[in-house]
Amino acid sequence: MADSLPEAKAARTRPEAVNRPLEGAIWMIASCAFLAGLSALGRHLSQLGVDPMQIVFCRLVFAWMCMLPWLLHRGIGSLGTSQFKLYLVRACCSMCAMSTWFYALALIPIGEVTALSFAAPLFTTIGAALILGEVVRLRRWTATLIGFAGALIIIRPGFVEMSAGSWLAIASAVFMGTSALIIKTLTKGDDPWTVVFFSHLIMIPIALVPAIYVWTWPTQEAWMYLFATGPVAVLGHLFLTKAFSVTDVSIVAAVDFSRLPFAVLIGWLAFGELTDLWTWIGALVIFASSLYIVRREQAVHAKPSVQDKTAP
Repeated sequence: MADSLPEAKAARTRPEAVNRPLEGAIWMIASCAFLAGLSALGRHLSQLGVDPMQIVFCRLVFAWMCMLPWLLHRGIGSLGTSQFKLYLVRACCSMCAMSTWFYALALIPIGEVTALSFAAPLFTTIGAALILGEVVRLRRWTATLIGFAGALIIIRPGFVEMSAGSWLAIASAVFMGTSALIIKTLTKGDDPWTVVFFSHLIMIPIALVPAIYVWTWPTQEAWMYLFATGPVAVLGHLFLTKAFSVTDVSIVAAVDFSRLPFAVLIGWLAFGELTDLWTWIGALVIFASSLYIVRREQAVHAKPSVQDKTAP
C-alpha cells in the first residue's frame, strides 16, 4: 500500500536528511513483495469464509505478538513518543484503509485492487490542499485529474458495471492517501519499529469492536493463514517505514509500482486470476501521474527561499 508526504517540513526539521536511494529502493521492493503476499492471504481467508473485519483484528493481534520479542529485547522502558495524538489519527485512518482493502479483496481480483490503490497519492494531494492548506498549482491539479482518468480506465463506468469491490478499493485509496500525510512525520521523530509497534497497539482495541459482531470460530486451516498475516504484515510495513527513513519520498513512490507485478503474479498462481490489459493501462496512467506529483512536490519544496539565498 504507497505513502508520501511533502519534504518541506522534513528539510526544516531534519538538518542532515538521510538519502540512500539504492537502500531505500531495496527496502521498498521487499515491502511490495510482502504486502502483495498479505493481499493474497486476505483473499484466501475470505474464500474460507472468514469475515474481513475478523481478518483485520487477527492480523493486528498476531502482528503485535510478532513484535513482542523485540519489545522484550529493547525493554519496555525504552518505548516512548511525543506524537501520541498523531498515532491516534493514523490508527483511525489505517483501520479504515485496512477494512475497506480486505473487503475489496473478497470481491474483486488482487491485481485490480492493487491497481486502484495507486490512486492514494492523488488523494494525498487533495488532502494536502483541503486539510493542510498547502498551495497546489495547476500542473499538480492536472496530474491529479489525469490520475483519476486512469482509475476510470480500470473500472470503465458505463462499459462495465461498477462493482462494490471497486468502490471499496477506491475508498481504501482515500484512507491510504490520508495516512500518507502522517507517516513521514512519524518517522522523523520515531524509529521504524516504534512507529509500527505503537500503530498496532492503538489499532487492536479499535478493531476488536467490529470483529466481535461478525466473529465465527475459524477452522484449523483458517487459523494458520490468520497467524501468517501477522509476520507478513509486520515485515511489509517495517520495510515500508524503513524505506521512508533512508531515502527521499520520490524514490519510494517510484518503486511502489512493483506491487502490481507481485500482486498479478500471486493472483494468477494462487487463484487463477487474469488481469486484463485495461487494468495495466489504467495502473500505468495512475502511477505516472502520482509519480509526477511526488517529484514535482519535492522539486518545488527543494528550492531555496529568498531568505536562504541571502543568509550568510
